[in-house]
Amino acid sequence: MSSPSHEQDDDLLIAELGLAARNIELVKLEGRVFLRFHGVADSAGLRVPYALVPEQGVLAKPSKWRKLDAEGRSALLRERASPAAEATLRASVESFIAELAQECEDAGLDPMSFLHALDEVQTSEPASIVFERLRQRLLHAVEREREEQHAERTRQSINLAEYPASFETARRMPRRFIALLGPTNSGKTHKAMEALAKAASGVYLAPLRLLALENYERLQAAEPHGKPLAVSLITGEERRIAPDATHVASTVEMLDSRTPVEVAVIDEIQMLADRERGAAWTAAVCGAPARTVYLVGAPEARRAIEALAERLECPLEVHVLKRKGPLVVEPTSVRKLKNVRKGDALIAFSRRDVLMWRDLVTEMGLSVATVYGNLSPEVRRAQAQRFREGRADVVVGTDAIAMGLNLPIARIVLTSTVKFNGVEEEEIPSALARQIAGRAGRYGLHEEGLVAGYDDETHGVLRALLKEKPTPLNASGFAVAPTLEHLHRIASVTGETSLAKLLKRFIHNIDVPDGFFYPRITEDQAERAEWLDTLPLSVADKFTLSLVPVSTKIASLQSAWEHWAVSLSRHRITHLHPEDSPLHYLSLQEVEDLCRLYSAYAWLGYRLPEYFPDIELAQQLSREASERVDTILQDQNAAARQRHHRKFR
Repeated sequence: MSSPSHEQDDDLLIAELGLAARNIELVKLEGRVFLRFHGVADSAGLRVPYALVPEQGVLAKPSKWRKLDAEGRSALLRERASPAAEATLRASVESFIAELAQECEDAGLDPMSFLHALDEVQTSEPASIVFERLRQRLLHAVEREREEQHAERTRQSINLAEYPASFETARRMPRRFIALLGPTNSGKTHKAMEALAKAASGVYLAPLRLLALENYERLQAAEPHGKPLAVSLITGEERRIAPDATHVASTVEMLDSRTPVEVAVIDEIQMLADRERGAAWTAAVCGAPARTVYLVGAPEARRAIEALAERLECPLEVHVLKRKGPLVVEPTSVRKLKNVRKGDALIAFSRRDVLMWRDLVTEMGLSVATVYGNLSPEVRRAQAQRFREGRADVVVGTDAIAMGLNLPIARIVLTSTVKFNGVEEEEIPSALARQIAGRAGRYGLHEEGLVAGYDDETHGVLRALLKEKPTPLNASGFAVAPTLEHLHRIASVTGETSLAKLLKRFIHNIDVPDGFFYPRITEDQAERAEWLDTLPLSVADKFTLSLVPVSTKIASLQSAWEHWAVSLSRHRITHLHPEDSPLHYLSLQEVEDLCRLYSAYAWLGYRLPEYFPDIELAQQLSREASERVDTILQDQNAAARQRHHRKFR
């Protein structure tokens, strides 16, 4: 700081030069000595006071200022506080006021809410920097105002309380619900499928392609009125359309909400609570266009079903079925591989662990059928058939067997009760433990179903999980996924073309009056949207690409998906080139991934056939790859058994 004598000298100098009379002050702040000009600018019909530093208003650092003599200070002040500098600053203030006032008028904002800051700035920065900051403040205010307007318009455009009304055919029909709830092996699906087969028309909605295929064939084999039913199969990746079909077996996401039928069966209704796919079950319950809708699943779904039936004003019958044979936890764990026996199903929770246990069991001399999620439905089915026909002694699989495979399993053996949930390893929920365990003891083949853990710790946890009382599903917050119509509606009122922003508006801005229905998107879709927004694609094409059922965690599949997206953005037709990947030179993992790639191409081909026309080739290649996977699994099984025979020869 300056000594008192310096301060007094500065005061005398300012008085001598008449700066105070001209409303110019000398300020020492922020490690600088500078001039601040005070004035009032008249511009754009506004009278705005200001206190600003001109462009050359900073004189020196305090240390340097103290070293200047009176003459040097006087010369610097005369130069920097000249009438010309004063006039230049006033002109720039007036110009800025006019510019800001116009922008505020365009945005419907009060300019004085920004311009009052010109008289309140406490900084050594020149006026041009202050102007730029106020421009940024205005820009942010305009963005906030626009955001609020867009949010309000989005709320007005979509009200989730009205979600059921969007399914016009179902809304106009007199519908009733029949809930068939019970554990695995209670006969609930059989009862629903019998009613479906007897109906004049109907649809079966499955959680998996494999289940859709199995029940497609089940309906084809039924002759309720003395002649076969005409049945179509419709999944995301496959269409088998029967002329004049009266019945359809479909995956739940492929719900046809416009064609009325007599009976609909929605399987695994407890999937309403699924984090990733629950919205498909919400849509099915709200939109299945059937006079009678069977809701088939676990007993813990009852409260949710009752809430939905009440909301949709549909009469509801609830039938709770009991398991046809008892489920018994064995007194002790399995403990040793030699205690694994024919008819067992060993359950692990990763592909790697399944293949490890498969090898361990086959080296004990037992033949194995292998089932895990990465396998195509065709391979899972072929492996399951080997076990059904007695060509495999034991099943080793993931929890994929818990849904969609009816196998003659005598005993379920859990090798672990810990599963990776996508983020971390955690103990499996009791509902999943019950569903897996329930696969033991096929009615008509076994008097009871047996369950055990492989080791003592797993056995104890499994016993505790099976004793837990099921947690009822929530009776509100039913997931609703965005449709293309939703996104177009939001785009029409906001002008947005970014898929990521439209999805965010769907999640954060649409009206959810009582939270009964709630907007959801998957993490994969959100991440894909960000990347797709970098390409010149329509909202419709970006939305379709964001839903392609292909794993982003597998590099080859992610690369293929990106290639498809880029090709579509350039309006190029994408063909398949199978000769690039001769199956006999590929590993099991690589052929599995090819199955998924061909299925994903077929899925895309059904939606954008003009750019992805090789649908039939994709399905043929998928079948060939599936057969190769099945062959590899059988060869590996045989090789392990040969090692066993050589060891004990």
